[in-house]
Amino acid sequence: MISRFTLLGLLLLAVPGLALPGPGSPDRQVEGTVKDTTGAVISGAEVVLQGTGFSLRRMTGGAGEFGFEHVPEESGTLVVRAAGFERLEQAWRSDPAAARLQIVLRPAAVTQQLTITATRTPMRIVDSPTSVVVFSPDDLSSAAALSLDGVLRQAPGFSLFRRTDSRTANPTAQGVSLRGLGASGASRALVISGDNPQNDPFGGWVYWDRIPHAAIDSVDIGVGGASPLYGSQALGGVINIIRRPIDQRSLTLYSSYGNERTPDASLFASETHGPWAGAVDAELFRTDGYIPVPLALRGKVDSFASSEYATGDLTLQRKLGDAGRVFLRGSSFGESRNNGTLLQNNRTTIREIDLGGDWRSDTLGQFSAVGYVGREVFNQTFSSISSVSANRDTETLTRVQRVPAQEVGISAQWSRALGRRQNLVAGVEAHEFRGESDELAMLKLPNGTYVATTAVDSGGRQHNVGVFGEDIIRLSSRWLLTPMARVDHWSNFEAFSSTQPLRPTPGAVVRTPLAERSETFFSPRLSTLYRLTSKLSLTGSAYRSFRAPTLNELYRSFRVGNIVTQANDQLVAERLTGGEGGGIVTGFNQRLMVRGNFFWAEITRPIENVTVGALPNPGCLLPGATPCTLITRKRENLGRTRSRGLEVEAEAHVNSALTLSGGLQYADAVVVSFPSATTIALQSLQGLQIPQVPRHAFTFQARYCKPRWILLGVQGRFVGVQFDDDLNAFLLRRYFTLDLMASHPLTSGLEVFVAAENLLNQRYDIGRTPVLSVGPPILVRTGLRLRLGAR
Repeated sequence: MISRFTLLGLLLLAVPGLALPGPGSPDRQVEGTVKDTTGAVISGAEVVLQGTGFSLRRMTGGAGEFGFEHVPEESGTLVVRAAGFERLEQAWRSDPAAARLQIVLRPAAVTQQLTITATRTPMRIVDSPTSVVVFSPDDLSSAAALSLDGVLRQAPGFSLFRRTDSRTANPTAQGVSLRGLGASGASRALVISGDNPQNDPFGGWVYWDRIPHAAIDSVDIGVGGASPLYGSQALGGVINIIRRPIDQRSLTLYSSYGNERTPDASLFASETHGPWAGAVDAELFRTDGYIPVPLALRGKVDSFASSEYATGDLTLQRKLGDAGRVFLRGSSFGESRNNGTLLQNNRTTIREIDLGGDWRSDTLGQFSAVGYVGREVFNQTFSSISSVSANRDTETLTRVQRVPAQEVGISAQWSRALGRRQNLVAGVEAHEFRGESDELAMLKLPNGTYVATTAVDSGGRQHNVGVFGEDIIRLSSRWLLTPMARVDHWSNFEAFSSTQPLRPTPGAVVRTPLAERSETFFSPRLSTLYRLTSKLSLTGSAYRSFRAPTLNELYRSFRVGNIVTQANDQLVAERLTGGEGGGIVTGFNQRLMVRGNFFWAEITRPIENVTVGALPNPGCLLPGATPCTLITRKRENLGRTRSRGLEVEAEAHVNSALTLSGGLQYADAVVVSFPSATTIALQSLQGLQIPQVPRHAFTFQARYCKPRWILLGVQGRFVGVQFDDDLNAFLLRRYFTLDLMASHPLTSGLEVFVAAENLLNQRYDIGRTPVLSVGPPILVRTGLRLRLGAR
């Protein structure tokens, strides 16, 4: 891993000229002062001077002053940013002698935040009928969490399949759920970046650290059924990871080190030359992790849940005049993990190439298109754990699994304004996934070596094509109406299952074709916003969504602890019908915004892991001399589940230095009907809670920023009780965690920071398989952040 961090330093050195402005005329300079609306000077504001081929950056001094010398051009754009104030962008022009500018910044308004996720076109969040949570650059920079999903947990209702974050969790447990829909490993929400899906093509889970943190500008979370615009995987919403633009000269480097031997480094560097622009971003991480099983239950087989990864992108872009651009990006990601015992581990490699562009015309509208092709290989080992003395002292390798997968896709979109009151959006998407699970059943010989006894392979291909349209209609200055709809057709084909005995003597391969399956789904949505007063708006939406089963759910079985989960090639798509209604309240000159919603969603044919058997595991004891039980589950389409409840989010810019925000969610998520035809289950699940969904969740954040002195961020999260299984037998207790981040500038563009996750060192429940596992202890890091050029 040391060599990887050395490589990051070489990448930094390989991008020349980023830290220093280019040569310019010795006669030309631009200077000025930055003040607020009361006339008070603003120190520590970021001032970026941009032209056709250059970008210069300064921070204002104690009197709010700034100055640029040797400016190479006579005109361009000036961008000024300061915490607690609205971003200002204006043109500037310099005569050969000097230019003196007087900049006045207005206090930031919460309502000015933009989202492109809810409608696939820019819209102020205060005008969006859809509930959207925006993590701005300031939110990301003040968060203590090391992983992206750790930051996004501050959105109420955001949860992964298990409670731990991606730093130490098995990747197959990193599927995301919103609004209490629950996840079974596969996500019930779509994660995208630049219209490219980030969900795993085979399993639907998410590798949250594929995009280096330094390359992320902001994140939008659109909550509620999003299939009408985004298709299959957006059953419960969509998460949009927005990359930093590369058409400006800049350099960002983060580096930190923490306990558990946890180094991390993240780089983003961009350069421009005429119409061309290029960027390189990379990230390296490793941690020794912690032992998930509590000390009182721990045995000889328990070890550290450690992980490491390396990821990087290289992007080349060319502008097409002032009307468009094309880009090419290549990316690579690799990670390896130890999953808490001596024999359980996994490795992943992903390679992807993206090609896209956009073009706009005053008469024809805006066009964008992107295509991608990717390849992934996922390797994992499984084991059984037994003990004759309840000490977890024996572990046996049971399966070795290799999952190769490929994906290819294309997305195209058109949008055009019709007058001042209407905006049309239309598009088409097509995706194809191919993958299989190649498994070897293992046997331990008396001499301690392992041999493969049986080869079991299964897999197939999945194709999905969708066409969507949307009409954003401003019926009046008070009333906004947004109808949208999408038609998707998905199909599974070339599916198979094969078995070959390998011992005691190799046998013939028995290959069984599996039936082809296909479905067509119509996903409509109607949303409206009515502005009662300048400070109060009412919102409402009704929608339908769907999610096709993943190749993983159809064809891959797995084991965690003493729980075996079987695949099911007969699964059909989930279908959601839902609605929400609420309001938006603003105040204090739009520096306060509160949004509340009552929501309701029912899923028919939901895919869940259903317990179908429980047999004694010979030679195994749990603490208290309780015999171990080998639990068997199978993925099944249930009858119907329902999630209903209340969510409230609030954000207040108290003054130019202090921002407060928070949110809460109450979700009543239960199994409404359980068909009697599903006789293989141990018992009816009707009336039980959906696993992995807490009824109560509450988050809060505080950010205090004095640019020339300190940036302080505090994040808190409370999660209520939830169950780890479908029978509601394994309870996970409620917990509260507190995170803290503080940074101090050393020079212009360079700051030192310290961050602490789980500051109170709470050892909360994260899983029961059925042995209890707990979350990570406190993680304290310290490091440096360097930002040069445009941000």
